Amino acid sequence: MYFFKPISDEVRLSQILFNKHNRTMKLILVSIFACIAAILQAAGGFLPGIGYIISPLATAPILLGSMFSIPFGVVTYLLTIMLLFILQPTELIVFPFTTGLLGLGIGASFSFLRKRLSVIAAGAILLMSGIMILLFIFHFPVLGPAVPVSFSILITGFLLAFIYSWFWVEVALIIYKRLKTIIVQ
Repeated sequence: MYFFKPISDEVRLSQILFNKHNRTMKLILVSIFACIAAILQAAGGFLPGIGYIISPLATAPILLGSMFSIPFGVVTYLLTIMLLFILQPTELIVFPFTTGLLGLGIGASFSFLRKRLSVIAAGAILLMSGIMILLFIFHFPVLGPAVPVSFSILITGFLLAFIYSWFWVEVALIIYKRLKTIIVQ
């Protein structure tokens, strides 16, 4: 069945090859991924309207960095947060708990989990927990000011988070196969 196929074997093999690279190349890739993620996330503040469509794409650089190496992904995530502090401080409340956390979680789950369903579920749980932290602890209306926070909204939110996580797992596998030949060699 589609959801129970192992998908992380290829990622693990390329992680071993990636770790053989020198430190300079890894730092350059961290900075490139972090700059791309910060620019994409800041697009929501700089380009109202279309920028909100571009902003979710900030998940991709964090996810790819985490797929190559978990410490590499964590450094990319933290550097993106620092760049957002300079570029667009209003995005600092959203990125660490939604877009960045999703990318970091899915990328790291490729190292620990084998099945597609478990990788997708790990991403959905992290995304939903980040949204719940924003809603219930920080009282930040991440779903919008008109959407009431209720149990049925959260159940629907988990279903949507699962579908969104599934989308990013499939996109990451496609991009990863293309980037693997460039970066790992």
